[in-house]
Amino acid sequence: MSEVLTQTWWTTHRRLAALARQPGVLILTLVQPVVWLFLFGELFRRVVELPGFGAASYLDYLVPGVVIMSAVSSNMWAGMGTIDEIERGTLNRFLVTPVSRGALVNANVIEQAVSTTIQSVIIIALGRLGGAHYGGGFVGVAVLVLASVLIGIVFASLSNTMGLLVRQRETIIGLSVFLLLPLTFLSSAFMAKDLMPAWMQRVAAGNPVSWSLDAGRAALVDSPDWTMIATRCGWLLALAAATVWLSVRSFRSYQKSL
Repeated sequence: MSEVLTQTWWTTHRRLAALARQPGVLILTLVQPVVWLFLFGELFRRVVELPGFGAASYLDYLVPGVVIMSAVSSNMWAGMGTIDEIERGTLNRFLVTPVSRGALVNANVIEQAVSTTIQSVIIIALGRLGGAHYGGGFVGVAVLVLASVLIGIVFASLSNTMGLLVRQRETIIGLSVFLLLPLTFLSSAFMAKDLMPAWMQRVAAGNPVSWSLDAGRAALVDSPDWTMIATRCGWLLALAAATVWLSVRSFRSYQKSL
């Protein structure tokens, strides 16, 4: 167990060092969330006047949506890094060493979690500067960041699995573009569930993106429903564990193809 932890530490250190050398990547990934936050926030700010919307300010409602959608959209591209390592031969060199496959996957997960955490905190801070109110305080913000990290791990693991099995950038780009809009608009990212058509409400209820949004928004109100928050986070944790396991299994398929 200690050996796996040591291997995870060093492989994570390698990935985080590479991330630190490219801070511009994190900055560029924040351009779209800033557009969502301030342009959408201004464009739809009067939507809260609709009966049943249930929020005092659209910016309050929108910040969790932007945090979660930023986590989803940025982690969908994680497989591109896996393809880069395959093409450079880096991954193949790791696979012929005693480094455990779990350590390689864990390093990828931790790197994505750190990146998502930084992005989420910046978006939350920008929302606060714009006038958003976080009634749940520090704990509520921490739950929102945790929800963004968990949903990010889900899509990063799926993207890495695709990178290992398909090894084509075009496939990852196509799937990311294809999935992002349905995942966004079939969730409560920008519109309250109660105002959606009935069929959309049913789809949104089973959408993992909505689980993270439900947990994050519930934690930011003055009186959080901790039972619901724990349930949604539990679902996300189980799904994240399943997708990480799937990405570990994909290493074996990749090895067999060499």
